[in-house]
Amino acid sequence: MTFEIPTYEQVRSDEEVKALQERFEDASAVELLRWAHAEFGDEVALASSFGLEDVVLVDLIDEADVPIRIFTLDTGRLHQETYDVISQIRERYDLQIETYFPEREKVEEMLREKGPNSFYESREERLECCFIRKVAPLNRALSSCQAWITGLRRGQNVTRQGTPKVEIDRSHGNILKLNPIADWKQDDVTARIEARDIPYNELHDRSYPSIGCAPCTRAVEPGEHRRAGRWWWEEPESRECGLHTEKKTGESS
Repeated sequence: MTFEIPTYEQVRSDEEVKALQERFEDASAVELLRWAHAEFGDEVALASSFGLEDVVLVDLIDEADVPIRIFTLDTGRLHQETYDVISQIRERYDLQIETYFPEREKVEEMLREKGPNSFYESREERLECCFIRKVAPLNRALSSCQAWITGLRRGQNVTRQGTPKVEIDRSHGNILKLNPIADWKQDDVTARIEARDIPYNELHDRSYPSIGCAPCTRAVEPGEHRRAGRWWWEEPESRECGLHTEKKTGESS
């Protein structure tokens, strides 16, 4: 299955990115956020699904006192608790949050041809659903960005262990991808939420450490990895939706 990904102008060379990685590896998240806004202004944005890491990043942006844009992808299949925390964050920080939906015609075509649960049938079908509902809207959101901010952490999953704080996003035309809390531990995230009384998704208190679309997320059992509840019917190394999957050099989209 082939999808077209928009192409953007590369904003940094490999050498420049390596220098930025070294500069910010031991820097605080607030320092990286302030640099990002000074460097890109309205052309940098936080992509937020309002999980634990993302609400912490909203709070860090508030601490940094920089008006970084925040957007979210509404797939049409989110938990009610996710909408609740979005409302709470909007009110707490007096924010305007940009919302991107999937294209109506694409969703209708997929449901008409394959039904509402095709994503359970194979990884290819699941990735098609993720593309239509998440990846394509992300591409539209990033069309106005020269850099974007994520809540990726190295300890979240086997696929994220090597996450740097600054990288070139080859899947989105070589713009910059910034991961200010890549080196944070889970305890760092929860401690910040408790200390600052940050609103968070109530599902986290019901054994949902990682939250996505409702039909693709389940509670985890004691002893399971924190992302075991995402696409649990697939092998662990394939459990990404495409938002953070690196496209190799020379690979077609």
